[in-house]
Formats: sequence, C-alpha cells, structure tokens
Amino acid sequence: MKQQLVPAREMRIETRVVNSLFVATAGPVFSVDEARAFVDRIRDEFSDASHNVPAYLIGHGASTVAHCSDDGEPSGTAGPPALAVLRGSGLGDAVVVVTRYFGGTKLGTGGLVRAYSDAVRHVLSVLPRAIKVPTYTISVETPYRLYERVLRLTRAHHGQLLDQTLAGQVTFIIRLPQDRLPSMQSALGELSRGHIRANQLGSSESTILRLERATQYPLK
Repeated sequence: MKQQLVPAREMRIETRVVNSLFVATAGPVFSVDEARAFVDRIRDEFSDASHNVPAYLIGHGASTVAHCSDDGEPSGTAGPPALAVLRGSGLGDAVVVVTRYFGGTKLGTGGLVRAYSDAVRHVLSVLPRAIKVPTYTISVETPYRLYERVLRLTRAHHGQLLDQTLAGQVTFIIRLPQDRLPSMQSALGELSRGHIRANQLGSSESTILRLERATQYPLK
C-alpha cells in the first residue's frame, strides 16, 4: 500500500528579507473548500498585509488539484514559486499562505521568487508530517487472561486502542490499518485456538496517523 504524506497540523514561521516581513502559514486540508476557507482565514487575520499569497495541493498523484495566486505581486513571482516548493515536498492535502508586509525596498523579480520560495521551504522544514492510511475499526472480545496478549498483538499490528469495556469479558475497540486485518485475524485465532475473532465495525479511507507514531509502519 502506498502511503500518502500530509501535514500533521498547522505551523507558522516568519522570515525577513531586506525590510519585508514574510509570514508563512501551512497546514492540512482535504478538499478545495477547506483550502479556500484556510486561505480566507489567513487573509482575515492579516488583512493589513501587502499580500497574502496562497498555494495548495488537494489529493495525491494523478488526482491532485493544485492552485496558486500571486495576489497582486508581479506575475509568476509569488504563487508559482510557492506551489513549486510545495509540489517538491512530497506532501498532498496541504496548503500554504505566505503573507508579506512590504518594507519599502523592492526586491525585484528574482528577489521575490527567492523570498517566496524560501518562506515556503522554511515553514515546510518545521511542519510535522503524518500519513493518510485506510483503516478498519474493529471490536475484539477476549477473556481477562488474554488481556495483555491482545494488547501486544494490537501494537504489533500497528493498531490504535480506541476504547475498552470491562465486563464479563474485555471488549477492545481498535483502529487498524486495513492491510493488517488478515494477519491480526490469524494471530487472534492462534492465540485463542480459533475462539476469538475481530468484528469489523466500520472503515475509513483517510485516517491520519502522525508520522512519529507511524515510522515503524513499513513502506510498501
């Protein structure tokens, strides 16, 4: 399964070029409407700025929707360079807005391209990554004597414990990468001599897992 890199959360960083202040804000968005709302929010926040230059990528690979704007800067000096850096990052479902407060010194065409490109590079350098993974939500009912062993199996299969109910038996609610379900079922069967089986409760094609947590999840 090919993993899809996305921003884990919103980040912001400031840089100064000559006398101009550049404020780059980046974050995750999963639709064009979300991207537009993000851009509008930043423009409202920095309504006194000289420019608010947006660039975003929705989706991954061939299905990507891309957009950028120079927002009043000379044509091709702001939005396209910002988008080019975003494309080169390997991220999808990502938006960045570079806010500029003009400091009175013109940077020229080449200077603007470098300034906007560098602003995006700087915010991407501190932006935490996540992966978008198809998952199942499952329930597993087990006797208390197997409590710790089922938890170990969950971790070994890169699952996330969402909830547990302690009654006559223990019922676990677990989120699991979809391609791990067959091996999880097999392991539960071996553990219980065929008495325990995971029941599928739901699924998601786009669960976001922080990359720090998912680094042990092998690339395929």
